[in-house]
Amino acid sequence: MPLFEYRCADCGAEFEELASAQEAPLCPACHSRHTTRLISACRHCKGGAGSGDFGGMPSAPAGGGCAGCSGGNCASCH
Repeated sequence: MPLFEYRCADCGAEFEELASAQEAPLCPACHSRHTTRLISACRHCKGGAGSGDFGGMPSAPAGGGCAGCSGGNCASCH
């Protein structure tokens, strides 16, 4: 199951939730269902180009890109 990031409209808390339910997830801070799914960058992109930070992902191949491909950038992973 994919992991999504959410923000609570009532208290502003941001949290992650596995996408298993069709209804909005409960905010862990205030238990509200007024939550919105956020658009998030892939883990590889969060570290920035050339930073060497792959956000907890396995190490990148010698050609760059994420650990799941042999490409040199995120666009090649699609």
